[in-house]
Amino acid sequence: MEYRRITSIEDPLFKKMHELMQEVFPPEEVLAFDLWKEPLEDPGIRVCVAVHEGNVVGATEYRYYEDLNVAMTDFTIIGQPGLGIGRFLAQKRLEDLNAWAAANGKQLFGMFAEIYDPYRVEHYEFGGIKPMDPYVRREVLSHLGYKRLDFPYVHPSWNNDGEAVTGLDLCFLPMDDNVNELPAELVVKFLKRYYSVLSNKPKAWYEMVENLETKNTVPLLSI
Repeated sequence: MEYRRITSIEDPLFKKMHELMQEVFPPEEVLAFDLWKEPLEDPGIRVCVAVHEGNVVGATEYRYYEDLNVAMTDFTIIGQPGLGIGRFLAQKRLEDLNAWAAANGKQLFGMFAEIYDPYRVEHYEFGGIKPMDPYVRREVLSHLGYKRLDFPYVHPSWNNDGEAVTGLDLCFLPMDDNVNELPAELVVKFLKRYYSVLSNKPKAWYEMVENLETKNTVPLLSI
């Protein structure tokens, strides 16, 4: 299996990856094909695919904020079972992020990720691919060391239509297992930076951020 970075919408692998995304994710979570041009060319974002026998069987997008020394996993797609795609992507991503942080003169502090809560939202089928089942993914991410930030999370729709998307948790994978809370200021800075690309965020999102700004720390809980 190969780990390949995509940097152009002209790359044939990108078309395969975008089709895989449309099979797996709800429509409001998939950015339109042409709108991928700038993210793919952005040096601060990595879009990488797992290629098996010429086909894209998995993908992940992630980014690293040098000033905050944290990463964010935008998504991980496992296209079929039985190939060890999830472990392959997680290992390659972490290797890359550790090298990225080292080049920044730091040791990676940790990585954010949004995780569907199947106990609140049950209708996502994710293309019928069992490794993508929210119950399975939640357990896998828990085993990897991810923890849930203890506040009600609101996700702005990537359609940029001002809709609030619920049913997700914001989680964090600390590189140090002894970390059991995050500075609220770090969480706020991350959320404002990450969603700065969306001009039309819902009122509930702003209220969530304002509430976080009144806190000193945010506990990390088991998922």
